[in-house]
Amino acid sequence: MTIQAVSLALPDHTQLPESDGNFVFAKRAGGKNFQEHPQSILLTDSIQPRLQEIHPDGQYCIGQDCGIYWRMTEPPERGAEAPDWFYVPNVPPTLNGEVRRSYVLWQELIAPLIVLEFVSGKGEEERDNTPFTGKFWIYEQVIRPAFYGIYEVKKASVEVYQLVAGRYQLMSANERGHYLIDALGLELGIWQGQYLNVDLPWLRWWDNQGNLLPTGDERAEVECQRAEVERQRADKAEQENARLREQLRALGVEPEIL
Repeated sequence: MTIQAVSLALPDHTQLPESDGNFVFAKRAGGKNFQEHPQSILLTDSIQPRLQEIHPDGQYCIGQDCGIYWRMTEPPERGAEAPDWFYVPNVPPTLNGEVRRSYVLWQELIAPLIVLEFVSGKGEEERDNTPFTGKFWIYEQVIRPAFYGIYEVKKASVEVYQLVAGRYQLMSANERGHYLIDALGLELGIWQGQYLNVDLPWLRWWDNQGNLLPTGDERAEVECQRAEVERQRADKAEQENARLREQLRALGVEPEIL
């Protein structure tokens, strides 16, 4: 009876703040930069085909600068972390037909599989292990995603931690310099290149054979190139057929009769 009463009194995602000046936009001492939003889009865009394979029923969600509520506080947003990017398997993308405003652990009960933070300053906040206030401590001890990544564009690096026996252990990169996220069958690593007109060391996904997962635009470009090759092949075949028909006619043979 007591447990039910407490459960009914807890707010859900529709009753908790989505953001405020301290919660999302100024959640770091160093603030945000122009690269962080494109970085989130890049991760989401390229992984979608793989997630659709894993979840043909569509039961998963991705959060980008979206609050994960883990305790009740006043004001409420002090009891939340807002990772730059996270993925939760086996949960509906909407709740009661509404777009998710936040991810509320006491409402959902399923932890994210992976949480990623993009460092704007020196990374002290992302590595802070202070009980109940430090970001690292909260992820390790409370939210408990199986993987926690800290991406530093200035250093062109990413640290990936895996939850082992209740504690985060720093993973070692494989021979490609990537980190295997085994539940996804994917690797996470740094790719130097141009995305949205900016050349940077971006955080990206690869499959477990080392093939880069393309974005939608990259997939479209590959398909366009494939179609162009097919068109050129068809044109060449037609030109060869025309040449052969002319040779037959020169010999007095009408090719349409053959």
